[in-house]
Amino acid sequence: MPEKLLIPSVETRLGSLLEFSRRREKEASSPHKRKARQTITISREFGCEAFPATERLREIMEKKSGEPWILLDKSLLEEVARDNDLSANIMNSLGEKSRFLDEILATFSSRWKSEKDYFRVQCRYIISLAEQGNVIIVGRGSSIITQPLKNCFHFRLFASQGFKVRSIARRLGIEAEEAEKLIAQRQRQRDNFIRDFLDRDAHDLGFYHLVFNNDKNDVATIAHTIGEYVAARNRNAS
Repeated sequence: MPEKLLIPSVETRLGSLLEFSRRREKEASSPHKRKARQTITISREFGCEAFPATERLREIMEKKSGEPWILLDKSLLEEVARDNDLSANIMNSLGEKSRFLDEILATFSSRWKSEKDYFRVQCRYIISLAEQGNVIIVGRGSSIITQPLKNCFHFRLFASQGFKVRSIARRLGIEAEEAEKLIAQRQRQRDNFIRDFLDRDAHDLGFYHLVFNNDKNDVATIAHTIGEYVAARNRNAS
């Protein structure tokens, strides 16, 4: 059962990303000083209810800031990386290559430099968009890739095996046994991806500002807590 069934289709979100890029392009050409904005990254174990939480979080952050926020995930990033015209459109809107890009990527494993070049392209989007702010990025090693960026706040969701099995079985309409096998497969793929391409361990809690137990915190609580945390840190930095 494909993981993409757990999230809305890419097509319904590409328009929002393009509009977001156009807004940033217009802002860059304005003589007024650019407003400082935050970026949120979400790491999660497979089976946690990250996407529903981030959708709620996006609504909260838009209400707090009075500005649009964009939600990025693996499917959306891969779609952009595959489409050369779309890729050029978005990167041109974001301006010059992030000054942090080479510095950040140079600290990671060299393996991906010769394997799956699309990941390098995805890194460009992750870092460039994270620098812009008003972005929530789910997965793809974003919590690790953006560690040097001071405007980024990192969070992780974990849960018991029982919670994850029940959640996946319910959301995909499959039996518990099938859900358990899917969780093991997808988690192994995620862990291998982070280790092989970033030479890091996503389970290392040192990467995160806060960690949430999805068993004991529902979607609304997680989203509200992250929103309040980021808002408080923003006020303290002002």
